[in-house]
Amino acid sequence: MRSLLAAIMMFTRLPLWRIVNVDKRYFTDVIKYWPIVGFLTGATTGGVLWLAAQFVPLEVACVLAIIARILLTGALHEDGLADFFDGFGGGTSKEKILAIMKDSHIGCYGTIGLVLYFMLYYSLLSSFDPAMVFPIVIAADCFSKLCTAVMINTLPYARKEEESKIKLVYSKVRTLIFVLVGVITLVPFFFLKDASFCFAMIPAVVTAVGLRFFLKLKIGGYTGDCCGASVLIIEQVFYLSVLVIWCRYQFLF
Repeated sequence: MRSLLAAIMMFTRLPLWRIVNVDKRYFTDVIKYWPIVGFLTGATTGGVLWLAAQFVPLEVACVLAIIARILLTGALHEDGLADFFDGFGGGTSKEKILAIMKDSHIGCYGTIGLVLYFMLYYSLLSSFDPAMVFPIVIAADCFSKLCTAVMINTLPYARKEEESKIKLVYSKVRTLIFVLVGVITLVPFFFLKDASFCFAMIPAVVTAVGLRFFLKLKIGGYTGDCCGASVLIIEQVFYLSVLVIWCRYQFLF
């Protein structure tokens, strides 16, 4: 339970630290609970979107849902995405990439990356029927975190532990644990409108595999920024795949 609480404290801005004290050693074990936290962040995003859509146009509801997620997570993954684009966009070597990603300033690549990300995210969310978006958002959130967690579990940390922004390195997780967590994260898929939407998992997994080889090739492992960026990239691929399936479904029927 303390590892789960540590995961919630690390990946959200919920002030659990005010009511419970969690030792630092539990934070090294949070990676296996990351997909479970997706139920919280996904339910918040999808819930705000669905509820707001009952009173305001869908476009406004999508913006409110994105704001709610950013407030809940503190833009943790978006910060990683900006550093990811800056590092790999401007770096020509492992050392340069890592140095740029550690810099707290945002550059041109990071700014452009965030703008394009939010444009795509808003466009995808606003393309779905409000009645079906709630389980899709939860499924996307949980599954993208599962793919990223499994991916980085197969990679070494690219920096020394003392060079980490949060001063810790995630512990390796046994495959059986990921299998159990994976079964839990599949629950939202049972509430999707059509079983064919499950095929959206395939491009998401392929993207995770591609990111894994890219990170291994470029920097020899992962960093915290790479984790955040990978979650958002895989999530958008999942949304895009669901939308393609949905459009095909509409065309046929």
